[in-house]
Amino acid sequence: MSDPSLPLQKAMVTAMTNAGIAVYDQVPPGAAFPYVTVGDCQVLPDKADCIDGSAVFPQVDVWSRTTGYPETKRIAAEVLAALDDKPLAVDGYHLVVFEFVDVRYLRDPDGITRHGVLNFHGLLQPV
Repeated sequence: MSDPSLPLQKAMVTAMTNAGIAVYDQVPPGAAFPYVTVGDCQVLPDKADCIDGSAVFPQVDVWSRTTGYPETKRIAAEVLAALDDKPLAVDGYHLVVFEFVDVRYLRDPDGITRHGVLNFHGLLQPV
């Protein structure tokens, strides 16, 4: 099994950046809110009928410090518009499907920050 998570992450970041979303892998010191980060990711083998594919479960996090959830939910909608069911160009892989799984909205313990956690599911096969 190969690990397509890095080329998939690159394709996701490109799609979100092209949609005007500020996205980071590692947030630089002093970055202005709101922004999006590439979150955790799980990769599982998907071997069926002689196909050496992978099921990938990436997470995207939305961060806001405005009052309430409207900004967090608006940005989450922008992320969905940029990624859900889109034909992302993943170097070295054929993206069979890339779809939204779920979202959770959270108040961070600091009492100021709002956090949206979006989970996706992708099936990829090496080219």
